[in-house]
Amino acid sequence: MQMNDIQRIPAPKEKVWAALNNPDVLRQCIPGCQSLEMSSPTEMTATVVLKVGPVKATFGGKVTLSDLDPPNSYRISGEGSGGVTGFAKGGAVVRLEPESSDVTVLHYDVDAQIGGKLAQLGARLIDSTARKLAGEFFESFAVVVAGPAEPPEQANGGGKGWLKRLTGAT
Repeated sequence: MQMNDIQRIPAPKEKVWAALNNPDVLRQCIPGCQSLEMSSPTEMTATVVLKVGPVKATFGGKVTLSDLDPPNSYRISGEGSGGVTGFAKGGAVVRLEPESSDVTVLHYDVDAQIGGKLAQLGARLIDSTARKLAGEFFESFAVVVAGPAEPPEQANGGGKGWLKRLTGAT
């Protein structure tokens, strides 16, 4: 299975790069992630619980970062086993491109393979689940990296002040 897409992230490139290498940020963003820990600067171990169609499994695995070109790109590879449920392995090339000083475009190209009971579920279900999980990860990643949005009261100058300014009331 292969997929690629882009995600606009409202943060500078260096901040996005730092987040892509931060296990605490990744743990928050990976759907079903129970644990993610650095074992070296380029290796992590993870436990993820996923539901694919009728099958729910806990995967334990290893993630490796390679082809590092900070703060521009890297390749992330991983493989995990879900016991009798099956296995998953694959990787992604992630590339960052500044759109402006405070917006970064993240490009990703994913290649993955599965085996065991998971492979018996059918390519359409696997593909749609993989796309959904990738979408959830990158949407969550963009929110975490960008930080909390400014509260509406502060964004418009305080409470109902916008209404007073609009109507000319004092």
